[in-house]
Amino acid sequence: MKKLFKGFAVAAVLSVSAGAALNAHANTASLDKILEQVKKDRISEGKINKQREQEFLSARADKKALHNKAKRELAAEKARGKQLQKQYAQNEITLAEKEQALENAKGTLGEMFGVVRRAASETIGSIEASLVSAEKPGREVVLRSLAEAKKLPTTRELEELWIALQTEMTESAKVSKFDAEVAQLDGATSMMQVTRIGNFNLVSDQGYLIYHPETKQIQPLGRQPGGHIVGSASDLISASSGSYSAFYLDPTRGSILRLNTQKATPEDRFHQGGTVGYVIAVLLVVGFLIGFVRLAALTVIGGKMKAQLRTPNVPSENNPLGRILKVYIDNKNQDVENLELKLDEAIMKETPSIEAGINIIKIFAAIAPLLGLLGTVVGMIETFQQITLFGTGDPKIMAGSISMALVTTALGLIAALPLIFLHAVVAARSKSIVHVLEEQSAGIIAAHAEKEKA
Repeated sequence: MKKLFKGFAVAAVLSVSAGAALNAHANTASLDKILEQVKKDRISEGKINKQREQEFLSARADKKALHNKAKRELAAEKARGKQLQKQYAQNEITLAEKEQALENAKGTLGEMFGVVRRAASETIGSIEASLVSAEKPGREVVLRSLAEAKKLPTTRELEELWIALQTEMTESAKVSKFDAEVAQLDGATSMMQVTRIGNFNLVSDQGYLIYHPETKQIQPLGRQPGGHIVGSASDLISASSGSYSAFYLDPTRGSILRLNTQKATPEDRFHQGGTVGYVIAVLLVVGFLIGFVRLAALTVIGGKMKAQLRTPNVPSENNPLGRILKVYIDNKNQDVENLELKLDEAIMKETPSIEAGINIIKIFAAIAPLLGLLGTVVGMIETFQQITLFGTGDPKIMAGSISMALVTTALGLIAALPLIFLHAVVAARSKSIVHVLEEQSAGIIAAHAEKEKA
């Protein structure tokens, strides 16, 4: 048994030893492979490093060649710079010699150059603003080039300056017609015939025109002057060649016409009166209506009474005298005192209708100047309020209130004067009618009294 156990033990030992031997052999083979791989990798890395080294050496040679080339170019440029410096210094000397030679050659021509430049500069402004440029544009181009020139003018340029000045003088003495584009006040443009009166005014069928040298546009006035002034422009336009026509000339080339557009019209003055001015105007209109209506009614009554006087025995009730005669006919059998009372009563009945509305005209004539005084007081109060708020530095701030004070006063007087005159006329007419009635009544009473005595 022991022998058997020993045998198993020996066998086990042998088997373990055999396995260990096999494992050792396997590990040795793996290490050989690793070693072989390391050798191969070292050879490959050596080749790569050698290749990289070769590339670096090649690039270094190229860079060195470029560096040498740049050094050569730098040296060439330095040499060229020195040469240019020498040439620049020589050119400066030559330029100074040429300038001196030019000054010697010009002599007194330099003074002429200054005169030409000054004349061109002074002429540009007048030609640009001239109305002749509205008809003949572009004349200032040559003058501007002369004014800005840095060299002596040529003969042709001097002739252009001469022609420009001569053209301005010649055209300033002419009345010329030409077609031009006119910018309307609403922004639209239209072609129309324009008449130029020297260098003073432009006119067309629309009236006076204004030339704007900044925009080189022709435009109508914002507000034309009086009708008789515009009429003279129309007469000038329609006048034939060689004939004469009266014309209102603005010697300031439109400045006075522009001021006229800022001048307040009677309508503007009326609106400056404000509410008080409107009330005065209403009083004036109502007073005139009442006055004219009453004047017309009294005129009709007077005519009917004259017709009635021609037929006193046939009284008509369509007029006061006829109604009074009818009262006499109806009461002719009464005694003198009763008849006189009847006639006086009839006259008193007719008087209110004859004198109706006359006192209203008188009241309006009295109220109008008082309202004007009220407007004056209100305007002065507003003026002092504005002075308190804004001071007296700008008179334009107070102009509106002062205008109201003065305009209302004027409106009150303007309304009162015709109303007083109208009241006098209507009152005189009514008194004449009442006087006829009283005269006829007195005559009737006298005749009736004589009949009673007889």
